[in-house]
Amino acid sequence: MSRQRRVAVTSPQTRVALAARRGVSAVPRSLTGDELRAAARIRRRQLRIAASTLAAAALLLVGLPVLLGVVPVDVRLGPVPVVWIAVALLPYPVLAGLAHWQLLRAERTEGGTERDRGR
Repeated sequence: MSRQRRVAVTSPQTRVALAARRGVSAVPRSLTGDELRAAARIRRRQLRIAASTLAAAALLLVGLPVLLGVVPVDVRLGPVPVVWIAVALLPYPVLAGLAHWQLLRAERTEGGTERDRGR
């Protein structure tokens, strides 16, 4: 499996500002109608991906303590209740998994548009 080369994506305004620091005049390129529609489509997809990831993280971070508070579990591991361990340790690997899932979906969204343009 070949890895795609990562490309830094910046707005035209950022390129103009960076060029001005170097003393070079840079005029931002205008996007065509098709490019604007593609950019808007990517932005909508990325916002949906971010919203679903945020909802899943909120459900985990709010729902886990609520669930463990409702379900009476009085199991201890030494002097520490297992519920405390679950709240303290369980969210981190799940959040890392959510972040990885979000990243893969975001990259797939951007990669799909490059294939559509024939790159």
